[in-house]
Amino acid sequence: MMSKQAFLCSLGSLYLSLLFVFLLMDVYARPANNSALKEKPADSKDENEILPPDHLNGIKMEMDGHLNKEFHQEVFLGKEMEEFEEDSEPRKNRKKLMVIFAKVDINNDKKIGAKEMQRWIMEKTDEHFQEAVEENKMHFRAVDPDGDGHVSWDEYKVKFLASKGFNEKEIAEKIKNNEELKIDEETQEVLDNLKDRWYQADNPPPDLLLNEEEFLSFLHPEHSRGMLKFMVKEIIRDLDQDGDKKLTLSEFISLPVGTVENQQAQDIDDDWVKDRKKEFEEVIDANHDGIVTMEELEEYMDPMNEYNALNEAKQMIAVADENQNHHLELEEILKYSEYFTGSKLMDYARNVHEEF
Repeated sequence: MMSKQAFLCSLGSLYLSLLFVFLLMDVYARPANNSALKEKPADSKDENEILPPDHLNGIKMEMDGHLNKEFHQEVFLGKEMEEFEEDSEPRKNRKKLMVIFAKVDINNDKKIGAKEMQRWIMEKTDEHFQEAVEENKMHFRAVDPDGDGHVSWDEYKVKFLASKGFNEKEIAEKIKNNEELKIDEETQEVLDNLKDRWYQADNPPPDLLLNEEEFLSFLHPEHSRGMLKFMVKEIIRDLDQDGDKKLTLSEFISLPVGTVENQQAQDIDDDWVKDRKKEFEEVIDANHDGIVTMEELEEYMDPMNEYNALNEAKQMIAVADENQNHHLELEEILKYSEYFTGSKLMDYARNVHEEF
């Protein structure tokens, strides 16, 4: 039998092993924009957001080519999305959802039609746009230290590298004196991609200086038709395997290179493949010829395309339209609340009449 001392030593080793595992989990769970070179204090998190976000609110597809799984909730809830938390009290969430239903139902006939949902989607998308504009003002001030209303590539580069843990003064001095920067390969690759995006956001006449509006296009390409084209090119580049600048279904349901560690595990995710296949065949491939062109993908990605908003409205209604009247009643939205809000409301049928 194991002695008491050996048992305690074994228990101690197990504790240290578990502690090490949890520490590793914490490191890998941090957002990608957080610097791995230097831990940043909580009050300086805005610096880490100077990098254009992978996720754009109210856009159907992520920057890396993945479908935006929260899209329906973003265009239905807008800013109120954060209020619907998994652990929130169901009664409170029901009341919030009822208030939203009343706002969408502009003709007060106790049901929501496609046109009403389309109007609401466009309104919520514009809300995301305005939120991006406000955030951009803050970020622009952070990278425009002399306040002249223009940001040079070098000014941005200094702030970006500072947010990655480099010494800002040292970097600025080296860039000013054209000295070589000792940057790791991964960070250099990110910088090269950002510089390409910077050139695209620099409206004619090109001067490599971005004003606030151009900087908004740099961070949020959905605000600019030209940058939207550039974003589509990046997605095509990641997914297009034969180099013809078009996407087949097999290319679209494959994964962008380097986005996950275990590609085989992701490939066998039936729900993931099913969602992408349906989106490709029913929505993105407008002429149903089995090929998605850059033009089709651009139309699909355009958040202010009214035809797309109407299409989206019809799809959202179809998900919960149990009585097949092409409208949504309150009971239907409450029953399918997880689709619209991300929060499942239990006992909706028993409680819905209590709220009236």
